[in-house]
Amino acid sequence: MAQTTTPLSPASGPFAGLDLLSSAVILVDGDLVIRYLNPGAENLFAISQRKLINQPLKILLGDPPGLASALRSVLRTNWSYTGQDLKIPRPGTDAEINIDCTVSPVDAGGVRLLLEFRPIDAQLRVAREEQLLHQQQANRELIRNLAHEIKNPLGGIRGSAQLLECELGDPQLREYTEIIIAEADRLQDLMNRLLTSHSVIRPVLLNIHDVLERVRRLILAEFNEVAIIRDYDTSLPELTADREQLIQAILNIVRNAAQALDGKGEIQLRSRIARQVTLAKRRFRMALELQVIDNGPGIPLEILDKIFYPLVSGRDGGSGLGLSLAQSFIERHQGMIEVASQPGRTCFTILLPVIERA
Repeated sequence: MAQTTTPLSPASGPFAGLDLLSSAVILVDGDLVIRYLNPGAENLFAISQRKLINQPLKILLGDPPGLASALRSVLRTNWSYTGQDLKIPRPGTDAEINIDCTVSPVDAGGVRLLLEFRPIDAQLRVAREEQLLHQQQANRELIRNLAHEIKNPLGGIRGSAQLLECELGDPQLREYTEIIIAEADRLQDLMNRLLTSHSVIRPVLLNIHDVLERVRRLILAEFNEVAIIRDYDTSLPELTADREQLIQAILNIVRNAAQALDGKGEIQLRSRIARQVTLAKRRFRMALELQVIDNGPGIPLEILDKIFYPLVSGRDGGSGLGLSLAQSFIERHQGMIEVASQPGRTCFTILLPVIERA
């Protein structure tokens, strides 16, 4: 009878904690047979541990130039090895992923090598996200300071216009003061919206689909010719968040999509679970992934990288505040928003961490 090797459990012993690492880790024996891979490796290679345990490492990695000889050299010399920019086929697809690989010799429980993989694209993405985050924070702080400075003289302008209106007897002249008052009120509302993202957060336990349904009803009441398709994972756990801020953030994104469609088109609301996610330099075991997908004309390429900046809008007459406020609200929940856009498909992806309760 064929004998199978029981998969390693790193929950205890010399490999305790591998499940919690954000990087992908694989343990192999002296015959280069896979004995264990952590959730980071399952996510990176998009394949489950159950399918790879007791399989040759070559089945997963293929035969990148020099890697096989490097692994044999590590087994022979007990010296570590680092391979950079290796092209690894993604199982079941024609796509490749570029990774760095560090191989360390070990000797415990039949394991001889520990392989750690870091996707190069992910490294570049983290660096880019940090740079964008600093830029956006600087921009928001500048806009916030300007808003405070503008609010004070606006009150004086509005008050003076009201006093002047009382002194004018000619109705035609009063039209001018009414315009001044109306425009002052409009600017005052704009300044208040710029400062809204700094309001106090009030977290409660909520079901994310209740939030999405609230947003869906509001959008259908405003854009009755837009088709909204729901693709929900009903097994998602509850989330601790500020209900009103979350509704406002998602509503701003969905309304932005409906406006891009000119009130006619299709919007998809999609919810899924994401595992082993890094948000704001912190690792979370689970996160909610929400996607808002529309089939509109797409975001102009020249403003795609700046779409979350205050006062940047791809629509004539737009204030450019909706997406900026949405990003502020999501970031206050330790989450993040990404956007990918091309003509016919724009996808906003929101990631919100699930904080596990004791």
